[in-house]
Amino acid sequence: HKSLDVITLFHKASSPASIRAQTLLKQISAHASESATEDQATDHTQQNKFQRTEFELNVTEDPPTSDQLRTILEYVGSGAGRAGQIVEGATSEADAVTKLKENPDSFQRPVSHDPMLILIKFSDTENPK
Repeated sequence: HKSLDVITLFHKASSPASIRAQTLLKQISAHASESATEDQATDHTQQNKFQRTEFELNVTEDPPTSDQLRTILEYVGSGAGRAGQIVEGATSEADAVTKLKENPDSFQRPVSHDPMLILIKFSDTENPK
């Protein structure tokens, strides 16, 4: 039996965007789980186009490890301001790693990360900075 992919949500309980992200990922996880057990004779052609395999959701308020941060930054790219969108005030990948070590609260939550390089940055449109 294949183990499930793990998606980590770097969460901040006081952030409305983070709460929405957690709710959304829980719904996606539940839907993927339901889809995997439905009657195989039923036609789900349209639905399956958008279906993701089952995954395990790991929600943490801890900042990412240096390796997780590098993966996230590789995914979002090194364009102007990209590192600063993930780690406040960062100007590069190396700067982001350093700033995160100096101040774990500089990590801009919520962000989700999984080993398959699927990343979602949820912006808090209700509380723009």
